[in-house]
Amino acid sequence: MSRLVNKLMNLYSRLYCRYKLGFGVSCKVNRKPIIQLYSKESIELGNNVSLNSNRYTYHLNMHSPVKLMADTPNAKIIIGDNTRINGACIHAQNKIVIGKNCLIAANVQIFDSNGHLPAFDCVQLRINTRDIPKEIIIGDNIWIGANSIILPGVHIGNGSVIAAGSIVTQDIPAMVLAGGNPAKIIKEY
Repeated sequence: MSRLVNKLMNLYSRLYCRYKLGFGVSCKVNRKPIIQLYSKESIELGNNVSLNSNRYTYHLNMHSPVKLMADTPNAKIIIGDNTRINGACIHAQNKIVIGKNCLIAANVQIFDSNGHLPAFDCVQLRINTRDIPKEIIIGDNIWIGANSIILPGVHIGNGSVIAAGSIVTQDIPAMVLAGGNPAKIIKEY
């Protein structure tokens, strides 16, 4: 385990009764990620998960460090074994599950809530509303290209690739290349 993972483990182990952060065996952390937990939320990292926030060693520009944020009661982020996350933001208010052996490129945004309701009937109250989060499930062996956005309620099937710069608004089946805004199936395998 890297020194930073050890430091994070020491910091969070003191708070583990209240905050639930689980690291699997051989996790790698390159530069400091942002990890936000509030009370009953949990983040679980599988074995050999890599969180890379080092823009100097990554092959693309990376504007921010990895951010894992679970900020409503019982929100969960679960990341499977051997998954690599590079400068992405994963924000759960309900549940986000990322499978095993996934590649998540720089500047990807994955969030299960839009934050506010559209509230067109009374737009001045929009600022004080909160929408209902929708679970995101990302299967095993997924590659999500740089600068993509995965929106609430999306399920991505095993083995699929999301092209760089895509906005995923609906479910993507297994073993396809999808891309665009909104993302559509480009090729089936």
